[in-house]
Amino acid sequence: MTPPTSTRARDLARAFADMVRHQRGYLLLEWIRQAEQGTPKPMKGFAGFLRQDLDAVTTGLTLPWSSGVVEGHVNRVKTLERAMCGRASFELSRTRILARP
Repeated sequence: MTPPTSTRARDLARAFADMVRHQRGYLLLEWIRQAEQGTPKPMKGFAGFLRQDLDAVTTGLTLPWSSGVVEGHVNRVKTLERAMCGRASFELSRTRILARP
């Protein structure tokens, strides 16, 4: 038999996944309140972490825009910089970054 706290944590995890999937950021504060009551410590910690930056998390769960493309470009530039490891001139670095793979 599953302990009640595990069942509650599972249900909250599913509710959070649904909230993310369907961009229902308006439900976040209520979800945090539920997660902070009677759940295992990791769930409470996660809820507290979300509460610390509530506005940003709510916006991320509400708006359809994503910074994923920008983050991908930043990752690519950092990877190129690491690969070159200070061995190349600025001009070569610039050329490699601006040239699309």
